[in-house]
Amino acid sequence: MAITLHDVARLAGVSIKTVSNVINDYPHIRPATRKKVEAAIDELGYQPNLSARSLRSGRSGVISLLIPDLRNAYFAELADAVMRAARAKGLSVIIEQMPGGKKEELEILRGPRMQLVDGILYSVLALGEEDAHHLDNAMPMVLLGDRIFNGPKDHVTMQNTEGARAATDHLLSLGRRRVAALGAHPGEVVGSAGLRLDGYQQALAERGVEYDASLVIPVISWHRKDGAEAMRAFLTKGVPFDGLVAFNDSMALGAMRVMQEAGLRIPDDVAVIGFDDIDETRYSIPSLSTIDPSKDQIAETAVDLLLERIEHPDSHAPARDLATEFHIVQRESSAI
Repeated sequence: MAITLHDVARLAGVSIKTVSNVINDYPHIRPATRKKVEAAIDELGYQPNLSARSLRSGRSGVISLLIPDLRNAYFAELADAVMRAARAKGLSVIIEQMPGGKKEELEILRGPRMQLVDGILYSVLALGEEDAHHLDNAMPMVLLGDRIFNGPKDHVTMQNTEGARAATDHLLSLGRRRVAALGAHPGEVVGSAGLRLDGYQQALAERGVEYDASLVIPVISWHRKDGAEAMRAFLTKGVPFDGLVAFNDSMALGAMRVMQEAGLRIPDDVAVIGFDDIDETRYSIPSLSTIDPSKDQIAETAVDLLLERIEHPDSHAPARDLATEFHIVQRESSAI
């Protein structure tokens, strides 16, 4: 038979109401009483009825994380950081992958599963500034990424332009003057690729190095395969280069493999730096220099903002745009 509140109350020698207050973390409970109830819960193995609690409180204790692609190591590690940050706040996380395309993202946002959660962390991929009105609803939501700024919801992002500028300047400071940029999306202005290309160009200008479009390497997407294929095609053109800024680590790792197969020495012939500081960068040969965008800070900030909106649904505080810190992690791929 299932263990009930009555069983816990009888073992602890308190009322059912007191047990309920302890389970729901009511603040005005004497420590000794709380300890007795928690001991009884542990001894009996009592499991609260979360469905009933949700009906009473109007909250499920669950949030949703919408991300583009778990195959991308950055998003997998971000998801892990979000789950840890949420767990510390007593929340559970449902992860939903978005297959790509504006229509699909809107269908997921409006789908029935989103009505089962207390709030949404949404890493925007296909929607842009012109689509911000689709998010103007009562659902607590925090946006992640770089597609929508100054929108109707709180927004947490990394410093894409500043980080890419620092990465490029890092290679230029080593004396490299033919620095290639891997990961461009031609024509993109808003979005990580456009922002990081802007940072790359800013660093060149600040160092007095002329921008050379032949050193910008476009890709379709940001996976390791794309980095490898783009670098293989780039090498066939015979464009001289002595540095490489990859707009994410996965592409950098794919590109390094191709360069090494072609006989290029890293960092002797080509110094390389990526972006995201995914775990594998520590163990590649050579280990990969990168930009650490503070994934844990992104996750913790986003969860805190979302929980604040959940707990104060009637708040009319304006939406906030916050950018986290970053720093350069120098490893063997750009060693002096």
